[in-house]
Amino acid sequence: MSHRIILFRGMNTGGVRAPVGEQRAMAEEMGLKNPRTLQASGNLVVESGKATATLESEIEAEMQRRFGLKIVAMARTPEQWSKLIAANPFPKEAAAHPAKVLAMVMKDGIKDGALEACRELAEGGERVEAVGDVLYFWFPDGQGQSAIFKKATPRILGMGTGRNWNTVLKLADMAGAEVKA
Repeated sequence: MSHRIILFRGMNTGGVRAPVGEQRAMAEEMGLKNPRTLQASGNLVVESGKATATLESEIEAEMQRRFGLKIVAMARTPEQWSKLIAANPFPKEAAAHPAKVLAMVMKDGIKDGALEACRELAEGGERVEAVGDVLYFWFPDGQGQSAIFKKATPRILGMGTGRNWNTVLKLADMAGAEVKA
């Protein structure tokens, strides 16, 4: 049995709500061990021996049954999370301004043309890189006013969910993922 990091897309946005206490209770009832949440924005860490794809589909089905929410879940192992951290193309920026570096974990990969579309929207020193199934963003002025953030929808990118570097590192710590400086 190993840790699994589960990311929910769109939790606590646009009326999508599932209280973290109820998320933990749901995980326990599903037989997942030691469920912990980080913030109220769709971060759950559990212990499970299930494959990530199986876990994703079971959690999505249970979120629908229990809360009436059609939520997309992405599960990653600590090893996968360690690779995500090591692959960050913006390590200096992440060290200096972790809230301005975002890792977007994709459900089924990055859509063709997504990287180019984001780069066309980039302004003011914003940058984006793709490594594996993760899009990494550097928002020097924050993501709130970014055209990338406002216009890069799942239709353009594929289905994914982003976490700033502070959250990426906190999830790594919760799951026992190796972080190399």
